[in-house]
Amino acid sequence: MIGFKETIFFIVVFVSNVIQCITGFAGTVLAMPFSIMLVGYNTAKPILNLLGIVVSIGVVTINYKALNKKQFFRIILTMFVGMVGGFLVTRFFEVSPALLYKLLGVIVIGFMGLGCYHSFSKSYKKKQEKSRTENKEKTSLWSFAVLIIAGIVHGMFSCGGPLMVVYASEHLKGRDEFRVTISGVWCVLNSIILFSDIKAGCFNTKTILLSGISVGILFLALLVGNIIFKHINKRWFMIITYVLMGISGVSLLIK
Repeated sequence: MIGFKETIFFIVVFVSNVIQCITGFAGTVLAMPFSIMLVGYNTAKPILNLLGIVVSIGVVTINYKALNKKQFFRIILTMFVGMVGGFLVTRFFEVSPALLYKLLGVIVIGFMGLGCYHSFSKSYKKKQEKSRTENKEKTSLWSFAVLIIAGIVHGMFSCGGPLMVVYASEHLKGRDEFRVTISGVWCVLNSIILFSDIKAGCFNTKTILLSGISVGILFLALLVGNIIFKHINKRWFMIITYVLMGISGVSLLIK
């Protein structure tokens, strides 16, 4: 049952969760394209979603006092609306796997572009610093639109994180508040997806076996990620992450 593709899948789980530990958001969106090609959509989605829950519970448990409750509930309620749309697309409409792969490829490449802009654009950073200095919470129509789209993507692929981070980076202050609040959001939203996957019969014998092994690999990845986090230049690591994200997106488009 554990063949070559499954072994490569475990390597993807390890590498993506090391990255998740360092960046706080890129793990699933990086792992999903490769995982779909290795073990298929119906296996990859529930496993990566489960791993997201485990990681998020750990982050929230360690520093739950940093949770921004107002933004926590606002994000959950808004993204849930979008997730309903994502569920409807994947459950009640016949979408070919090839089309799903290409759609995810476009989304991942789009995330890469947004991530590069937010991480390296001087104009964006100046705008963000000015917003924080003025200490104003502006929840525009665009902000809600971003969360709705993030919810749709999350409902379909369990990887709406980068778009949600676009919103969170403007409305959450401080590293601890940012990581704990978005992790709390994943605890809730990913649990909804988990129950939906269980109800749909996604957890068969093979999926359960791969999930168990993946959780063990996850803890090893978090240990390694924390060690690397203390020594690596985060700017260069983010560049590497977005390059890998671009490669994964292109690989889905040409599959």
